[in-house]
Amino acid sequence: MAMNACLCFHKPSFPHRPTTVNAFSSPLPPTPRSCRNPTIQTHPRKRVSNGITWSPKTMMALLGAGLTLTLVGPASSAELPLLGSLQLSEPSNALSLPTWAVHVSSVVEWITAMALVWQYGEKSGYESWKGLSWGMVPLLGGAFCACTWHFFYNSESLEVLVALQAALTVIGNATMCFAAFRIYRSSEERSKNL
Repeated sequence: MAMNACLCFHKPSFPHRPTTVNAFSSPLPPTPRSCRNPTIQTHPRKRVSNGITWSPKTMMALLGAGLTLTLVGPASSAELPLLGSLQLSEPSNALSLPTWAVHVSSVVEWITAMALVWQYGEKSGYESWKGLSWGMVPLLGGAFCACTWHFFYNSESLEVLVALQAALTVIGNATMCFAAFRIYRSSEERSKNL
């Protein structure tokens, strides 16, 4: 009788149950309601992903901030008051705050993609996918070159970063192409073995 109660497979009352804070561990399966301790009350929890708590309020705040930055138009720190009348003076070629947001978020997304590709290679057993993650490294270096050059207001003394970014982009495209070919070749070998 007790065994039948614990072998039920219905959906839990809340589908997004936080299971772990570690971003690289696999989530635990949900526990059926009849298998839970009846003395413990369950409350709906906020979704936790990669250690970040996502609630509807958080999502609305992020969407509102993004919409505000988009609609406000170009803004730089020279336009923002700092300690009363003291303001920073930036050259006319300074990047706007939304442009900086795009640059920084692109770098963060690229690093996240590299980590996810590496994790997929480890969890799936397809080691060739780890090569794709390594192939993405030169392009990340190019992104750092671009951000560094923009941080120093596109200084002429740092124009070597533009050439370095171009070289790293060519190298990165070649390494990713080679990594994609390795993935293709390993998937062909696996399909022949089936």
